[in-house]
Amino acid sequence: MRKFLPQFLKPEALQRYMGIMDHIAQRHFADDWENKHQVANVHSLCKKYTFWLACRLFMSVEDPDHVAIFAAGKASATQDILSQMLLTSDEDGKFMNELDIADKILGLLLGGYDTASIACSLIVKFLAELPHIYDQVYKKQMEIANSKAKSELLNWEDIQKLKYSWNIACEVMRMAPPLQGAFREAITDFIFNGFSIPKGWKLYWSANSTHKNPEYFPEPEKFDPSRFEGKGPAPYTYVPFGGGPRMCPGKEYARLEILVFMHNLVKRFKWEKVIPSERIIVDPLPMPEKGLPVRLYPHNV
Repeated sequence: MRKFLPQFLKPEALQRYMGIMDHIAQRHFADDWENKHQVANVHSLCKKYTFWLACRLFMSVEDPDHVAIFAAGKASATQDILSQMLLTSDEDGKFMNELDIADKILGLLLGGYDTASIACSLIVKFLAELPHIYDQVYKKQMEIANSKAKSELLNWEDIQKLKYSWNIACEVMRMAPPLQGAFREAITDFIFNGFSIPKGWKLYWSANSTHKNPEYFPEPEKFDPSRFEGKGPAPYTYVPFGGGPRMCPGKEYARLEILVFMHNLVKRFKWEKVIPSERIIVDPLPMPEKGLPVRLYPHNV
């Protein structure tokens, strides 16, 4: 997996997916958001969007309703990750068996849609609560939209111009990291905050606690996208994707699907929360308690 996964998830490879992502996002909003005064569950719609993308890009399945139809016999090794698994052998010439492939594809689907859908949902929540932030995002997104010909899809250069929107997404993931933390094993004896940690002990690192540490993030409960301007936070203080050699390999993929979502949402609508006091619950990942129903106010585009 670590040998061939990067060729699909590194920035150079993801450039060829930009049009596909924007096309799917446009279909998603046309089907589930447009011509509606209200959507009852933003969180479920965000999961639908990110799952659709994962199915299309990981398995070349265009319609999530047909997710059982995985690959045709004519698949090429560069078509998608599933095809690569089916057609690539190890050093001994052995191919992955069906159970291993199914296990890894399910892991990719989960990693590729679950946490990203949480980020998208919470971006909707925070932009509804912070109209001055929304107005700045809208201005930047419309600069991109107005530079495109009718029906022209987003490209890599467009995404690189959305630095402010990505700062917003980063601050959302700082305040409510989709992944709360993870387990690791101590590879040597060490001392941390006066505690002796023996080699071999299992450790749990907490993104949520780190992101709320006022030593690294002054006024940690304040929503402040400027934290990510310039060089941004110090290393290992902002860890929604982990850190070090085992950092999430899908970080750049997540950035693209989140920014494509934001672009297609913001250029179409302004919105307000139906339940102003709706909380974020953690079960086991953070999510809006009632699914985040919103009222939509379409722009006259």
